[in-house]
Amino acid sequence: MTLKPEQLIDLALKAGASHAEVYQSRSQSRPVFFEANRLKQLESSQSEGTALRLWKGGSPGLAVAYGEVDSKTLVERAIALSNLNDSETIELQDPRTDIRPSVGEMIAVERLIETGKTAIAQLGQDYPEVLCSGEFASQEDFSCLVNSLGLHCQYSEVSTDFYLGVEWVRGEDFLAIYEGEHSHHQLNTEKVVQGILQRLAWAKETVSPKIGRIPVLFTPNGAAMLWDTVANALNSKMVLEKASPWSEKLGETIVSEKLNLSQQPNLEPYTCPFDDEGTITQPLSLIREGRLEQFYSDRTRARLLGAQSTGNGFRASLGSYPTPSLVNLIIEPGKRNFDELVKQLDNGIIVDQILGGGADISGDFSINIDLGYGVKNGMITGRVKDTMVTGNVYQALKEIIALGNDSCWIDSCLTPSFMVEGLSVTG
Repeated sequence: MTLKPEQLIDLALKAGASHAEVYQSRSQSRPVFFEANRLKQLESSQSEGTALRLWKGGSPGLAVAYGEVDSKTLVERAIALSNLNDSETIELQDPRTDIRPSVGEMIAVERLIETGKTAIAQLGQDYPEVLCSGEFASQEDFSCLVNSLGLHCQYSEVSTDFYLGVEWVRGEDFLAIYEGEHSHHQLNTEKVVQGILQRLAWAKETVSPKIGRIPVLFTPNGAAMLWDTVANALNSKMVLEKASPWSEKLGETIVSEKLNLSQQPNLEPYTCPFDDEGTITQPLSLIREGRLEQFYSDRTRARLLGAQSTGNGFRASLGSYPTPSLVNLIIEPGKRNFDELVKQLDNGIIVDQILGGGADISGDFSINIDLGYGVKNGMITGRVKDTMVTGNVYQALKEIIALGNDSCWIDSCLTPSFMVEGLSVTG
């Protein structure tokens, strides 16, 4: 980094600040892109930034710099901004030195290229008419947090991400399927390739779904939309604003007793030892057997709720103040595999990919199915098109029939498939 945190803090204190905090981040990535079944391009990207947050006379000022910048200028910007703000309670973590060893391993660009070519060749063996795209990238991330009280937290990781996509055009029928994986170690594309091939097989025929209120089976990919809403409802910021329908429901049964939700910050591959305020992250039991056990919070919201921070204060960007965000939302799986869940469906649909956004904090949703399948007598009959599913997240989670044992990561949410008793389906 161009600027040393301790030097910035000293300058800020000499300029009249009573407290100061420096957050620095750095990332370096070497992505490999494929398009139309072929290697398209190689890239190399690097970014670094510094955020200085200080308090003068109790008023906050936040200034951000990217790359090289004059430290004196950064301090002057933060001081100037503090003069425009009202005073607030100063939120700084107590002194602690917490420097973690780096995790993960970098994968050479040559290996990424070979992995991508092999995966695309596998997809083309059974479906030579599809067009495959992909991105494979090995990335190193570093973050450091230092404050004037004596806190010094530091963490770095190397991760590899990839996604594969296929586009299948048959006359006026267009189908696109996307799937990927995040890892700290070597890539394993086999599971993703087999998942895409299975979806292509199910989509060979097009069928008309039953219309009305019918059972719906969400795959892990399709289920992510519902869990985003649940994460918002468990956010202490939403609780304080009385926007969450669960604000006054602590200790009450709010969803199906089949549901157990937790946060597990030490679970690979999305490990996170501390938040962007320097508070150590911790396992949280959020919902147990359908009962609401706790919300997650940063330092500010925890103080307003008369509680302790749960270590969930994260910055959406360098120029943002910490706000509550979950680390690894885990939905406890059931005991049945996906095929057994399908066999439970007499006449219903499977939702795998959706178009557009999901539900807001009210829970109401009306989604177009981008990729879904009809099921009759426990058998997948083909792909459904021009189909919409309407309902409410909170009500749907009260009507869960069964959860699968096929958990997989969708971003930082580990979720299985699950079946809902009934949602409104229209053509």
